Amino acid sequence: MLNLLFAIDHLVNDNLLGIFSRWRVENIQRWLRPLIIASVLLLSATLAFNLSPRLLILIPGLLLGIGVVLLFIRWPPLGLIALIGSIPIPINGPSGSNVTMALVAVLLVLWLLDMMVRQREIKLPPSAPIRPLLILVLVAILAFGVGQLPWYTFAQAAPMGAQLGGLAIFVLSAGAFLLVAQYVRDLRWLEWLTWIFLALGGLYIAGRLAPGLGQFTNSLFDSATGSLFWTWLVALSFSQAVFNRNLHPGWRVVVGSLTLATLYVALTQGWAWNSGWIPPLVAVMISLWAAKPKLGLLIAFMGAIGAVTKLQKLIDLVMVGDNEYSLGTRLDAWAIVWEISKVNPILGLGPANYYWYTPLFPIRGYAVRFNSHSQYVDLIAQTGFLGLACFLWFFGATGWLGWQLRQRVPAGFARAYVYGALGGLAGTLVAGALGDWVLPFFYNIGMAGFRASVLGWLFLGGLVALEQMYASQRASESVN
Repeated sequence: MLNLLFAIDHLVNDNLLGIFSRWRVENIQRWLRPLIIASVLLLSATLAFNLSPRLLILIPGLLLGIGVVLLFIRWPPLGLIALIGSIPIPINGPSGSNVTMALVAVLLVLWLLDMMVRQREIKLPPSAPIRPLLILVLVAILAFGVGQLPWYTFAQAAPMGAQLGGLAIFVLSAGAFLLVAQYVRDLRWLEWLTWIFLALGGLYIAGRLAPGLGQFTNSLFDSATGSLFWTWLVALSFSQAVFNRNLHPGWRVVVGSLTLATLYVALTQGWAWNSGWIPPLVAVMISLWAAKPKLGLLIAFMGAIGAVTKLQKLIDLVMVGDNEYSLGTRLDAWAIVWEISKVNPILGLGPANYYWYTPLFPIRGYAVRFNSHSQYVDLIAQTGFLGLACFLWFFGATGWLGWQLRQRVPAGFARAYVYGALGGLAGTLVAGALGDWVLPFFYNIGMAGFRASVLGWLFLGGLVALEQMYASQRASESVN
């Protein structure tokens, strides 16, 4: 009897379940779409009889949203194109949440569902920057947890919405990087991402030069033109214009003109805003150095000599407007934020929390709330030295990957992209020293700034995508 029971159990577990598993794999794709369509029709009919006319207006939007999700499931890189296209959408929700953040969240959920349901495994690209990026997210989550502790008796922590918003910035920024690294497996998609961004950037710069057009473009790009917008617009346009010899000469002139126009606007209309022109100039210098090391070093050397000989004049030019006062208050703020962070220097005080503790430490005699205006000081205050170390580890690994890719990818768009990404990475790190442009702080640049900060994460993810493309290509060539 026991043998018979074991035999039946073996039949059920191995044969019948195996047959069911094979049937599910063979038929799920065949039946999934009809089931979705039938469900949508049934839901529409039900809603038509039970909802008010005002709510019925939302049905077309719901159907459109379902259609868009199906498109993203079928062609995931379209979601990345939509991300770039969402940057000039001036629709902000509570606390500055925006369409770009929502799209990243939707694409991440679809990716995770695809891995769990269809692939039945969590698989990430085998690339060096992935590990420090995931650890950075883990540290941010741990910091959020310890942020619930009462670190200071006479001050309350940030509201839960602000803490979750600050944590979301970490998660979604890392998610944007991973989405490009995972889904871009054809160079044409990376080209589309780049050219669409440059086209949008060109539209904005044209608006800055033509006031009539600017009345339209300025409202579109509101909150979307942070430091990383300028940095990556210059980095990518410069590298494609100078180093992409496969690009038609006419288009190289157009893209090069975009670089010059962007720098012109930044250096004339926005001279007092150091975050708008210093990181882009650094990006140009590093891109040139990555492509032509000897020439880059020569230019850097000549620039250093010029800066030393004209140091006071240069300082006077940079310290225009309220920049001198701003620098002084920032130095005071950094010292105070460091004092606040000493209570937990390893994991920090959690996302957004230190802002609510600052009144306990008056700045220049005023007991007010303030932030550090520095990405690196913010990282220490929010995620501790552990978070800062992971952040620098990630950017170091990404930079080293880009440096290795310089000679591994073919000449043309891909190699020019690598040069531009290395310049953009350097500019991004400089921008972080001038403000919280890379991971926007909830109470300063805020979640609305994600529309610009996401650009750095997206285009740096392109380096991992290039690595995977040409690694698989070399593998197939060696097999053949």
